[in-house]
Amino acid sequence: MHDTNCHVTNCLAKPYAPAGTRSVCKDHFLSFLTWRRRRGPQMFHTYAGMSMAERDAIAAEWIKTLRVDDVPTPAPKLCQP
Repeated sequence: MHDTNCHVTNCLAKPYAPAGTRSVCKDHFLSFLTWRRRRGPQMFHTYAGMSMAERDAIAAEWIKTLRVDDVPTPAPKLCQP
């Protein structure tokens, strides 16, 4: 867990917890837990016994369900005469 930012695209928050071999911020981690619970209690309990490759596949599937926000644009440069 050496990530410096959340693994979710355009999220610059500090890592909070693992999602597979990557790290996500607290808000995205809670979203990941909720998503797993909605898939059923079997999925939620089975995740603990999965290999890291299997967990990465589950985390990748979850990331696909997230809405990708617009890419932040840099502040416009001031025109210099």
